Amino acid sequence: MPSLPNFAADLGAIWLTLKLATVTTALLLLIGTPIAWWLARTRSWWKGPVGAVVALPIVLPPTVIGFYLLLVMGPEGAVGRFTEWAGIGLLPFTFWGLVVASVFYSMPFVVQPIQNAFEAIGDRPLEAAATLRASPLDAFFSVALPLAKPGFITASILGFAHTVGEFGVVLMIGGNIPDKTRVVSVLIYDHVEALEYAQAHWLAGGMVAFSFLVLLALYTLNPSGRKGTASR
Repeated sequence: MPSLPNFAADLGAIWLTLKLATVTTALLLLIGTPIAWWLARTRSWWKGPVGAVVALPIVLPPTVIGFYLLLVMGPEGAVGRFTEWAGIGLLPFTFWGLVVASVFYSMPFVVQPIQNAFEAIGDRPLEAAATLRASPLDAFFSVALPLAKPGFITASILGFAHTVGEFGVVLMIGGNIPDKTRVVSVLIYDHVEALEYAQAHWLAGGMVAFSFLVLLALYTLNPSGRKGTASR
């Protein structure tokens, strides 16, 4: 068992990780739902390029994403200059910088399950709603969203779990600041680097148990939602 000071630091990292995953998942559901709906319904030529951009984090190394986000959000980047002009300050090495990076990195794990759920609905339920004089917006909220519920469950679980397991991108953007940007994955690395294997075992074992419970929930509570989900 870790000593009291290290145990308190571990709890701080766990709390920060859960907070980051919760905020990121909520934002991804808000941002990803219209993107998934457009990808599922459009016949535009842009569907391919947009879908490829959304899926890029699946194949790109996290350090590559973190590096370019660091440039864009830094003092010489467009986003960095805008946030400084707006009085927000620079986002790198802050909690909200981690959120921005996590949204980019976990986006396909939220967008793709929702897109698959929307595509599985087909046109018939929406056409039936239209015959009942439902507007497109009303049909979306009263028909499409309820029918796509399994996709949203899968997206929420995968988005949350993927954010919890991030390492490279959060280390690039957030560094290793206790109680501000140090998440569980980074703290495990710190413990191993310091040869503190007992603390590393405690956190790593917790991550293994968490990952198993996430997959158990995904495969047991929502067996249909595991089809077509993103993979690394």
